[in-house]
Amino acid sequence: MSRKIFAVGDIHGCYDKLAAMMKILPWRKDEGDLLLFIGDYIDRGPKSREVVDFLVRLRQEGGEFVFLKGNHEKMLLDYYIQQKDQMLYVANGGAETIASYVEGGIGRKAFVLPEEHLEFFLSLALYHETEDYIFVHAGLKDGVPLNEQSEEELLWIREEFIYSAYDWNKRVIFGHTALEIPFVTP
Repeated sequence: MSRKIFAVGDIHGCYDKLAAMMKILPWRKDEGDLLLFIGDYIDRGPKSREVVDFLVRLRQEGGEFVFLKGNHEKMLLDYYIQQKDQMLYVANGGAETIASYVEGGIGRKAFVLPEEHLEFFLSLALYHETEDYIFVHAGLKDGVPLNEQSEEELLWIREEFIYSAYDWNKRVIFGHTALEIPFVTP
């Protein structure tokens, strides 16, 4: 039996949907299947802390995993570590994440990430490449070698990538942009 790759994108604090999906996903860690998460685990939904708890525990249980960074994890780290862009973060769903970590309301002094959550966020990769695929949160800038793409492009690019006809010689799997139906082009 050949190894399968399952890519999951943009959970956005929706723990109940993540748990329901994991119950039906035919991922088989004992057969070497890869479970790859494309970023944006947090913000907007009400249970970001529960999502991160779940992913940390899943990784601890073993198996083939890749966890990519999304623009929402970048905004969280900028806010939490560098204490910058607070309004940007809160306006983009960060208030929900902060509330999921703080009992009794939100406030910067009360918002503390558990050490294993902070380590999880700091360990996230910007992209993952296989023989046939490139996995990235948002997309790629035309003509720039994969290892030279900026973090900004990998996490935030949108229309410039989606409407490009550039051939990467591999299928690029991405999240970030909400679409009604799967977006597939040559």
